[in-house]
Amino acid sequence: MRKHIVAGNWKMNLNLQEGVALATELNEALTRKKENCDVIICTPFIHLATVADKINQDVLQLGAENCANHEKGAFTGEVSAEMIKSTGAKYVIIGHSERRQYYGETPEVLREKVMLALKNNLKVIFCIGETLDEREANKQNEVVKAELEGSVFNLTADEFKNIIIAYEPIWAIGTGKTATAEQAEEIHAYIRSLIAQKYGDNTANDTSILYGGSCKASNAPELFAKPNIDGGLIGGAALKAEDFMGIIEAW
Repeated sequence: MRKHIVAGNWKMNLNLQEGVALATELNEALTRKKENCDVIICTPFIHLATVADKINQDVLQLGAENCANHEKGAFTGEVSAEMIKSTGAKYVIIGHSERRQYYGETPEVLREKVMLALKNNLKVIFCIGETLDEREANKQNEVVKAELEGSVFNLTADEFKNIIIAYEPIWAIGTGKTATAEQAEEIHAYIRSLIAQKYGDNTANDTSILYGGSCKASNAPELFAKPNIDGGLIGGAALKAEDFMGIIEAW
C-alpha cells in the first residue's frame, strides 16, 4: 500500500535559529500525536545537519530542496547528494518549477541529479506541472508526460521505487489559486496511468503522488479524499507549525 505523505518545502525562508525552532516544535507535536501519514520537512542546506540532530526521524523525516548534478569537484557554491546524505537527510526535492524557471534546469540536468540522489540512497520528490498558458491550451497532460519521460522514466523499476511524484500546477504555486480537487484528481490519475504503462500496475499503485500548489488546512481534506492524491508538497503553509499540522491532520 502506497504511503500518505505531507512534505514541507521551506524554500529560501527561515534563518538557522528559526528553522531549528520550527523543526523542534513540529517534532514535539508529532511525538505527542502520531499522525496517519509520513511527514517530511525539506529545508535549506544550512539547516540540515543541525535539524537532523534535533528531530526523531521516526516521526519527522528530513530532506533537502535541491542537489548538484555533479558528484564532486570545482563547482563553487554547489551541494552534492553525498553531502546531503552525510547530514542525516533522507530525501531531496528535484525538478521544482522554481529551479526549472529561475535557474534553467533542463530535463538532462534533472536526470543527472536524480541518478546521483539515488546513488547516495536518497529518496527523490520529483516535481512536475504545467504553466497557466499550458493549462489554458489544455496541454497539461502533454507537459507532465514529457517531464516524466525526460528525467525519471529512464530509471529501472527498482530505482523508480525511490521516486515520489509531486504534481504542482505552476499557476497555483504561491498564488492562492488551487486546482479544484477534480482537476487535481484527473491529472494524478493520468500520471499514475503513465507510470503503469512504463513500469506496470504494481509499481503505479505503490507510487505516492503528491499535490502541491496553495494546499492548506482548509482545502487539504477535499484534496486528500481523492483516490489518486496521496498527500501534499506544501510551501508557505509549511512555515508555521499550526498551519502545517492542520494539513497533516487532514489525513
